[in-house]
This record gives sequence, structure tokens and C-alpha cells, in this order.
Amino acid sequence: MAEVGGGNGGATTAQRIMGWFPERVQLHLAMLALQFGYAGFHVVSRAALNMGISKIVFPVYRNILAFILLLPFAYFLEKKERPPITLNYLIQFFLLAVVGITANQGFYLLGLDNTSPTFASAIQNSVPAITFLMAAILRIEKVRLDRKDGLSKVFGTLFCIAGASVITLYKGPTIYSPSPSLNKVREMSPLLSSLGDANGKSWTLGCVYLIGHCLSWSGWLVLQAPVLKKYPARLSFTSYQCFFGILQFIVLAAFMERDLNSWLIHTGSELFSVFYAGVVASGIAFAVQIWCIQKGGPVFVALYQPVQTLVVALMASVALGEEFYLGGIIGAIFIIIGLYMVLWGKNEERKYLLQKNPPLLQSPTDNDVPRSSIVQPLLSQSNGNV
Repeated sequence: MAEVGGGNGGATTAQRIMGWFPERVQLHLAMLALQFGYAGFHVVSRAALNMGISKIVFPVYRNILAFILLLPFAYFLEKKERPPITLNYLIQFFLLAVVGITANQGFYLLGLDNTSPTFASAIQNSVPAITFLMAAILRIEKVRLDRKDGLSKVFGTLFCIAGASVITLYKGPTIYSPSPSLNKVREMSPLLSSLGDANGKSWTLGCVYLIGHCLSWSGWLVLQAPVLKKYPARLSFTSYQCFFGILQFIVLAAFMERDLNSWLIHTGSELFSVFYAGVVASGIAFAVQIWCIQKGGPVFVALYQPVQTLVVALMASVALGEEFYLGGIIGAIFIIIGLYMVLWGKNEERKYLLQKNPPLLQSPTDNDVPRSSIVQPLLSQSNGNV
């Protein structure tokens, strides 16, 4: 019934609608939708923490939902390209889950609980620069200081480090508070009032946790590249990590969350936050980002990352009544400048390599991970972020 006859040879209605837009436009729309989805996750997660949901239970339920979503696609779509599983692969997946899921998501929630969604999103813009620094230290990435692309990556990394340091060490005065009219709207809504930004937190400690989150995320990006070259089935690769991440969080919960009442979902708002994290920010966002990386390349995807920070700031102001501080704004500007310097350097390096050795440069759609993928955001926010 979904097919439409005529000159399109039985094309579906969805395909005909998509055909009205050039692929480049589709990519931009998909990336904007992706940033709104991720921005919503920051706000929803902070709202869940404000409502009292456990920082251990939340990622357990989130990863269970992501695993349930990914498993059938991984099983049926990657039958031919999925290598046989071995003990060596299982050990690597387990260790990657420690870095990319357990440490990553744990540090994120601890940091978010002590800061705000806006600054959590701002610090995440430093991930490409930190990834580049790690890759350079491990000699996965070559640093050429005699070329402008090499200098751009180095100075971009320094800008990101400076920005993260400013956010961590200098909170500064409040430069924006929600208007009285906006506060009245929030007060009239019982739901929005219950989600208000929590006080009494340790800002510096929260920023340290968020830096740990970014280090874990970057470490995952560096460590997963050689594994994906041997095991190119991305959906299965992610599903295994989700599974091990669930087991690791359950073990942590056995020691840190012994109150059985914490495992119950008490309100519809808590249920929505868990559902949003697992389905929207993990399952759906993963599929959209994979498509965008394949069609537009990892640099194109990473360029949209700062949009998320702006959207988060607007959402958090309305939903949480969040205030903006001078130190956070200055740090975010430094980090975004550094992000674009690193991405520009990577793009120039790719052009240089393409001119020098065209056949040796992989395209972003190859099964093996291209060198330029070192700057891409996590393929799945179920493994990152968040």
C-alpha cells in the first residue's frame, strides 16, 4: 500500500518525498535533527538527576534499551560481514566497554549532576582535539609542524585545553538569568518547576568529571579504530559493547546501589527520560549519525557539534531555568575555536594526502576506518556522551 505507481517505477511515498530534496540538503537536515536529539538528551538527563533517579540505574536501563534496539539490526544486516567471534574479540569488546560505556557514561552523569547541560555540551566539543592529542602521543597520528595543517591541529588542541581549563577553574559572574516572564511560565507548569536547576553542587569537581568523560570518549575513539579494521561489523561491534556495558554497570550497582527501590521507575517523567536516552539518543541517533558519516564524512559530522551547545543552552534555559556564567561562555568560545582549527587541519591534511597519493587514501564509506575518522564524534551516544 505504501507504493505509488507511475513513472517512478513503484517508488515508495517516503522515497518520492526524499527525492524532492538534494542529498546535501538531506544531510544538513539530518545533522540539525541529530543535534536537537542530542541536546534534548543533555536536558532530559539533568532533569532525571534532579528528580532523583539513580546515576547507576539510569545507564543500566538506557543501555538495555539501546541493546534491544541494535541487536536485531546487527544480527540480520551483518550476517555476511560479521567475522566469527573469538575470545580475543570478546576481551577487546569488554575493555572497550569499560572505556567507551562504563567510564564514559559514569563520568558524564557525575559531571552533569554537578554542573549544567550547557557546559557539559561545551566541554564535549574538545573531544576531537583530545583524540588528536592521544593519537599523536601513540603515534597513530603524524604531526607535521612544517605544514599549516599540522600547526592548525596543534594550536586547535591548545585552544581546547585552554577552554576546558577556563570552564573548570573560573566560574565567574552570572551574565544571563532567565527573564521574569520565562520564570512565570515555568512556575505555572508543575513539570517544569520540578525540573529546576539543582543547587549545592561542586562546580570544579563536576568539570573534572566531565574532563574524565571526554578523556574516556577520546580514548574509545583511538582504541576502537584498530579493532574495527579487523571487525568491520559496526552494529555488532556496538551491540557487544552495550552488552558488556550493561554487565559492568550491574556489577557496580551491586556495590553502590543496594536499595531495591532505586530500580523502580516512580513517575512518568522518569520513564520518559530513560526511554529518550535509550531509544532517541542511542538507537535512533546512532542510525542517523552512521548515515551522515557515510554520506558526508566524519569531518562534516563533527562540524555540527557546536550547534548542539547552542541548542542545549536554549533548552536548558527554558526547561531548567539555567543561568549562564562568564567563565563557561569564555571557555566554550575557546573550545569551539579549537574544534574548528583541528577539523580544518584534518581536512587540509586529507586534501594534501589525496593530491600526493590518491589511490592510498580511503573514502569515508570504506569498511575500514579512515584516518580522518579520528575526529568524528562517537558513532553511538550509547557509547559516549552521553
